[in-house]
Amino acid sequence: MASLKVKFPNDLGYQLSGVIELPVDQSPLAYAVFAHAFTGNKSFAATRNITKALIREGYGVLRFDLTGLGQSEGDFSDTNFTTGVNDIKSAVHFLETKYEHPKILVGHSLGGAMALKAAYELDTIKAVATVGTPSEPSHVTHLLGCSIDDITKTGKAEVDIAGRNFTIKQQFLDDLESVDLKVSIKKLRKGLLVLHSPQDRVVEIENAAEIYHSAHHPKSFVTLDGADHMLTSKADGLYAGDVIASWARRYIDIPEQKKLKTNMKVVAEQEGEGYTTEILADEHRFTADEPSDLGGNDYGPSPYELLNASLGACTAMTLKMYARRKKWPLETVRVHLNYDKKHLDDASDYGNQGSKIDFFERSIEVVGDLDESQIARLLEIADKCPVHKTLSTPNHFKTYMKKVSS
Repeated sequence: MASLKVKFPNDLGYQLSGVIELPVDQSPLAYAVFAHAFTGNKSFAATRNITKALIREGYGVLRFDLTGLGQSEGDFSDTNFTTGVNDIKSAVHFLETKYEHPKILVGHSLGGAMALKAAYELDTIKAVATVGTPSEPSHVTHLLGCSIDDITKTGKAEVDIAGRNFTIKQQFLDDLESVDLKVSIKKLRKGLLVLHSPQDRVVEIENAAEIYHSAHHPKSFVTLDGADHMLTSKADGLYAGDVIASWARRYIDIPEQKKLKTNMKVVAEQEGEGYTTEILADEHRFTADEPSDLGGNDYGPSPYELLNASLGACTAMTLKMYARRKKWPLETVRVHLNYDKKHLDDASDYGNQGSKIDFFERSIEVVGDLDESQIARLLEIADKCPVHKTLSTPNHFKTYMKKVSS
């Protein structure tokens, strides 16, 4: 995944902060713009996880902070629903100018309502997906509680939202009341995907029904059963992103992709914050990462888990090939692996007591009508798999480094 931090102006002249993320091995199938939840920012878990899933499926995504939030300029107290819609339009214009027309809008919570309004007003947008979105923007006022009376009396008030203080002004409430989102939804006539959890206690599931019934076809609804409003579970965010990625293909023209070419077998690319690394192995694409407790996002196996996987796969394949050649009834091979560093004094077969060695523990299960002599021979063959030989013999490395343009 290639990640690029960007700044772009909105219609008020403020610089908005965003991140463009691209698939590592291809030009994007299409670009999408992501609008985050009310008082949120581009780094919220739902935003990152949905974006991650879209990137894995070949989309380019611009996620950004609305005015006065995150790292974007401006005063949040002077913003409202309309300025949020205009910020989305500014993001779309930025992509049009610097890259290409984005075809998809994705919005979470109030950001979904903004995305619906913006999609209606932008001809280049072909499809819009909403996640946990209110059918009327004024729904957000329930988060303000008794502060609404203070806002009405004094023109503004400090409001605690999810443990953070925000200044909300009367103009914000007035703008919400002036928006009739259902009119825009009825006239949308674009691909619409509504994702919502029946357990959402912030924006109730009835809002999804109202959005769905207000819209003309093509429209789809997917339930996010068990998810909370903020999609705090990574699995829920990734699932939502996977669904959006698959659904959106119906509404975009997918050009023939030029594959990344290299004279090496494997390309590994890591950019941006964290350790998430996209890997291209010939025609196969997958992700490596570090676990959360080591500062990673846990989006994929760690390098050592991949090493274990390589040894396990090679062992299983070698045993199956040998058994087929011998016409033995080997049905299934399961290889369980664990890697560790062990002191040599814990491994008495080796010298240099007190040092540490790389220690692979491999347990093999076989299914089939095999006798003891066949099992003993398969155990010998396991040590002859090519990856085992590579790991157990001295190795030599030659590394080159060169600076290239981004």
